[in-house]
Amino acid sequence: MKSIDEIRKEIESYKIENAEAMEQFRLQFLSKKSELQSMFSQIKDIAPEERKSFGQMVNELKDKAQQRLEEYRGKLEAAACAHSGIADVTRPSRNIAMGSMHPISIMMNQVRRIFEDIGYTAVTGPDIEDDWHVFTALNFAEEHPARDMQDTFFVELHPDILLRTHTSSLQVRTMENQQPPIRVICPGRVFRNEAITSRAHCIFHQVEGLYVAENVSFADMKQTLLYFAQRMFGPDVRIRLRPSYFPFTEPSAEMDISCYICGGEGCNLCKHTGWVEILGCGMVDPNVLENCGIDPNKYSGFAFGLGIERMTMLKYTTNDIRLYFENDVRFLQQFKAATK
Repeated sequence: MKSIDEIRKEIESYKIENAEAMEQFRLQFLSKKSELQSMFSQIKDIAPEERKSFGQMVNELKDKAQQRLEEYRGKLEAAACAHSGIADVTRPSRNIAMGSMHPISIMMNQVRRIFEDIGYTAVTGPDIEDDWHVFTALNFAEEHPARDMQDTFFVELHPDILLRTHTSSLQVRTMENQQPPIRVICPGRVFRNEAITSRAHCIFHQVEGLYVAENVSFADMKQTLLYFAQRMFGPDVRIRLRPSYFPFTEPSAEMDISCYICGGEGCNLCKHTGWVEILGCGMVDPNVLENCGIDPNKYSGFAFGLGIERMTMLKYTTNDIRLYFENDVRFLQQFKAATK
């Protein structure tokens, strides 16, 4: 008993500060030639009535030594990892907060999916464009206000290079390199020299569409856009087309949908009109087809364009466009459950 107590005190007071000390501890208390092993060999010489209790005490002493060895081995390994910069993979992990997809990305994906389901292909292109693809090929007159510095970001010292103001430039590039039939959508980021307010921003996103083939009519465009509106906002949504003007389409129209919040009866979202404007559209001007090397006597087509920020504000009833650019985690976390 005295020997057991002495070994227990030695185990508890033994200082293990490095790998060498830890190995000495193992040899002294846990090796085949250790004091504990010799005590196991003495069990046969103990009186039968004391043999069981003696064996239990020796086993407890061995477990204590083994526990202390493992404890210090873990500490020394962790210290070595910290010193070397290697992560300790045995440490318990921390809970990682799950992020969410940005609402603009959610809406962009939804729009793309709807049009891809009916045969449209998404195309992309450069944010920095030239005058031909952004203005001239699209029938913009030389004196058109969109060409002014206060409306468009031009590259300094290069008056013909600018940040694209719409993704229609991708339609031009597609028509220059592909003969009809053409059925594409052009998602992307665009830039305009506008003051930043709750309703406008100098950076925003668009999805524009183009369909060019033989005998394409205004009725084809209307049916396509009705399908899109009902997929996006619900099967009960109605649309109306109002005459408008765009340099690259003729005739041109603005498309409204019946307010999906109030059902067309009037609310704050639709400004009590029952209708909400969502996009512009029209039949492709023959001059644009000709500029891109497509015979306007043989082919016709329609084009449309919608602003993703505006669609997102309508879909999620957001009242400030700046929220989409501020990266406020509290705002973005609200879209965790949104469709991706």
